[in-house]
Amino acid sequence: MAKVLVTGGSGKLGRAVLKELVTHGYDVVNLDQTPPHEAICPTVKVDLADFGEVSAAILGGVDERGGPFDAVVHLAAIPAPGLATNARTFANNVPATYNIFESCRLAGIRNIVFASSETVLGLPFDNPPPYAPVDEEYFPRPETAYSLGKLLDETMAAQFCRWDPELRIVGLRFSNVMYPEDYQRFPAFDDDARARKWNLWGYIDARDGAQAVRRSIEADFKGFEAFIIANADTVMSRSNTSLLAEVFPDVPQKDGITTNGTLLSIEKAKRMLGYWPQYSWRNGVSSRG
Repeated sequence: MAKVLVTGGSGKLGRAVLKELVTHGYDVVNLDQTPPHEAICPTVKVDLADFGEVSAAILGGVDERGGPFDAVVHLAAIPAPGLATNARTFANNVPATYNIFESCRLAGIRNIVFASSETVLGLPFDNPPPYAPVDEEYFPRPETAYSLGKLLDETMAAQFCRWDPELRIVGLRFSNVMYPEDYQRFPAFDDDARARKWNLWGYIDARDGAQAVRRSIEADFKGFEAFIIANADTVMSRSNTSLLAEVFPDVPQKDGITTNGTLLSIEKAKRMLGYWPQYSWRNGVSSRG
């Protein structure tokens, strides 16, 4: 049974990740300041800004919660811009990621997954995207201190992988995380196309986000790769044609745009991770077995 260390497992996405991994037979330890509301796996309180504490946890220096670990999933962070001062957000998030990467290097762990963000694509798209659907092909366009930190996380990941050709680091550019109880708000989004234009009307069901994490752990490539992780549809009932015509009339449209299909392309994740969203706000049940 593979042993996985997860940081931030008590958060909105993290809870789903813990459940996904435990359900699929992984031995999981959660690093967080507080345990999740329900007991999913053991939780250890660690200050991720303290390199000594991070290294101790990863190298096995926690009694009864020791390694060795086969993989590390790093989700912990101030989760969005505007929740703290820019300097605090940056100073919290980027050093924590470095501490994780460097501690894994010292421990010989070569399977790392971390939460990047859709914000590196240029959110909130006050400057329109270069085309739609957006994908991983254009260079990131961070517009906030939070997003800049995520770009630096991705840059560090690429360099750590350059140092060690056997290392795999996966950066998941998660869209706006939702649970089924959030879906009751979705029909009202149609009233104002601009209210959710900031991420091209995207979202990610927490359970599908967790699936992407598990598939990243199980991937078989080496090196660093970033993936957009969103659901297969938008949050809108209105068609993409009408949304783009109203809000982004001058943005070039690539082939493959469907009526309500995601405008945050997940084709790379499908191809390289075998990721396929199972849930939709439109029905709340599996859309593909």
